[in-house]
Amino acid sequence: MSDQCCGGGHSHDAPAGTTTVAAPVSFETRADQINLSPVAGAKVKSLLDQEGRDDLALRISVQPGGCSGLRYQLFFDERTLDGDVTTDFDGVTVVVDRMSVPYLNGAVIDFVDTIEKQGFTIDNPNATGSCACGDSFH
Repeated sequence: MSDQCCGGGHSHDAPAGTTTVAAPVSFETRADQINLSPVAGAKVKSLLDQEGRDDLALRISVQPGGCSGLRYQLFFDERTLDGDVTTDFDGVTVVVDRMSVPYLNGAVIDFVDTIEKQGFTIDNPNATGSCACGDSFH
């Protein structure tokens, strides 16, 4: 299941269920944590450079919402919360709150830049389905 986000460097919900045709993931992924592709890492670095801040991390969380029950959120955050799981990907810090970790283990965050669409995608092996409107997953 791939989900897309606009990649605008601001806080917002990422609609779920968007199918993305992209090159196969060509880096080693881990099933016991979230994964960030090199392309997504480069885009995050670029967005952080545009913000002019080096104290921000990419926070990824799963929130209740949508007709299938859960929705992704991706945003830059300067906070550290109790129980956060922090992973460094070549200088890009990705933070997942403790409640979202089980939903995101093994998920791959990538960035797609094609003529049809541009934005972050989440390929999540834990998502068992999505709703018809494409806004959420379960």
